[in-house]
Amino acid sequence: MYDQIQETVAYLRNRTNFEPQFGIILGTGLGNFISQIEVTHRIPYEEIPHFPVSTVKGHQGTLVFGTINKMPVVVLKGRFHFYEGYSMQQVTFPVRVLKFLGIRHLFLSNASGGTNADYQVGDIMIIRDHINLCGHNPLTGTNDERLGPRFPDMSEVYDKQLISMAQEIATRQKLNFHTGVYAAVTGPNYETPAEYRYIRTIGADAVG
Repeated sequence: MYDQIQETVAYLRNRTNFEPQFGIILGTGLGNFISQIEVTHRIPYEEIPHFPVSTVKGHQGTLVFGTINKMPVVVLKGRFHFYEGYSMQQVTFPVRVLKFLGIRHLFLSNASGGTNADYQVGDIMIIRDHINLCGHNPLTGTNDERLGPRFPDMSEVYDKQLISMAQEIATRQKLNFHTGVYAAVTGPNYETPAEYRYIRTIGADAVG
């Protein structure tokens, strides 16, 4: 995988010398976010070596480079899902590429179902922790130290400073938001009532 990542990074750097500091993966319904970016380059996924291509309606596959308020960003417009038939390694391949392109922070978004009774449709949840119920892990298999340690520490996956900033911004903007725990499942089916009760019981506030 390391060699494929380097080939992809080399291709992208040949297309643009843009150096992003922040990565953004757009979830369902957020495609118009691109209008907030001063775009310098758009590269369709199908042109990028080793990149998977989304098969889900509404997930247009484009890698977008540009700036937001002078901050250099790279945006994945269109995501890949395990339920589409890709392996976990393929699903996470673009994230590894973004890391080697130089990003320091990654922002993820998606539409999910609330299991917390206090949540309402349209509320925003800032993730502070997660529970992996997928039964799979992209780190399974032979470990390559060039990509990270065999046993990564997961005690502080989500940046506390960024969480605090997001809370402050949401408060100023008078947005309905919560800070909670996200449960990850494979899909593509939605959860049964019993599964929703179970997910809430084990401490998750939202599932997707």
